[in-house]
Amino acid sequence: MKRNAMQVAIHTGVHATDSDQLLKTLLRNRDVVRSDGVAIPGPGKYRKLMSEMLNALGPARPAPDAGDILLDSVLDEDSNQVDRLVFCHENLFSVPKIAFQGGKVYRKAEQRLENLADLFGERNLELFISVRNPATFLPALLNATPHSNLDALLCGLDPFALRWSELVGRVSEALPGVPITVWCDEDSPLVWGEVVREMTGIAPMRPLVGAYSRLAEIMTKEGMTRFRAYVADHPDLTEVQIRRVMVAFLDKFADPGKMENEVDIPGWSEDYIAELTDQYEDDVYELGRLPGVTLISP
Repeated sequence: MKRNAMQVAIHTGVHATDSDQLLKTLLRNRDVVRSDGVAIPGPGKYRKLMSEMLNALGPARPAPDAGDILLDSVLDEDSNQVDRLVFCHENLFSVPKIAFQGGKVYRKAEQRLENLADLFGERNLELFISVRNPATFLPALLNATPHSNLDALLCGLDPFALRWSELVGRVSEALPGVPITVWCDEDSPLVWGEVVREMTGIAPMRPLVGAYSRLAEIMTKEGMTRFRAYVADHPDLTEVQIRRVMVAFLDKFADPGKMENEVDIPGWSEDYIAELTDQYEDDVYELGRLPGVTLISP
């Protein structure tokens, strides 16, 4: 098995961002990218096994053949025909209910990623992380847990201490040299195609199935029909130009009901939510300045 020649790209969440829509889009393009040596296995082949392996290891390092065992269970094709392997596993850092165990954001993220790097060979690993405004992330995450209130979920963490740049910085420091690609979930409708291309490693502007699926979630049907017709009539548009067209169509055809994120947390005023949002914007700026981190933005 030529493990040293294989690249491994893994999307690690965070929770309450794409709700497996990235995985669905990737799987829709599985046959499209197969000829490029890209394998996109179904989640049933690796999520449970990967989590069990990492849980069993704890702080210990995996055995030398552990990566081979995982790959043999994941790949249907000859591994020598695969140049890039793509995974999506939003519970890799933890399950939602213990995301802030110990009052820290995903406290075991570095340990689990270090073990994952040992499994696949650190030089071949690439990380993909989507982040979200804490003002909407925390209520959404709370709804995905059995906790009855936000205090129980946060384990003492102040919402204003939730900084994605701190999490990504920890990961980057633990895995020097491993490329990390980050984007904001709020920007996904505009950058979805680029995210999928970066994960699969295919050329920019390569046609994809579902490249505009997140855009369709927030635009009216009439708007999407007109947008697709416009793009089809202008095949020479660059990625930047397409994004400008997206923004123009959203200005006219956005569906307000689909763009609202209702925040209902006791004690959170409009001013409090605005302050969290302002901090998030500053945090995203810091993310883009971290060494080894690529921030995909519109």
